[in-house]
Amino acid sequence: MQAVKVLPKGQITIPKNIRKKFNIDVGDPLIILDAQNEIILKKTKTIFDYVGVLPNLGLSIDEIKDKVETEFAGESK
Repeated sequence: MQAVKVLPKGQITIPKNIRKKFNIDVGDPLIILDAQNEIILKKTKTIFDYVGVLPNLGLSIDEIKDKVETEFAGESK
């Protein structure tokens, strides 16, 4: 177990040995889960991790991303 300090903007630094163990690099997406009064930080994927796996819809990854963001913004109103 390692302690970290929350900075004024709510930021923390993940210790180097933990980043190395879980292969966390600069820019990697992480999610925060609230699990019964515990905080879980978990590495996740983005749509760019699925390039070549998703079916060809005739759109680029950036176009698909923009479409999803636009549709999500419409749902959250």
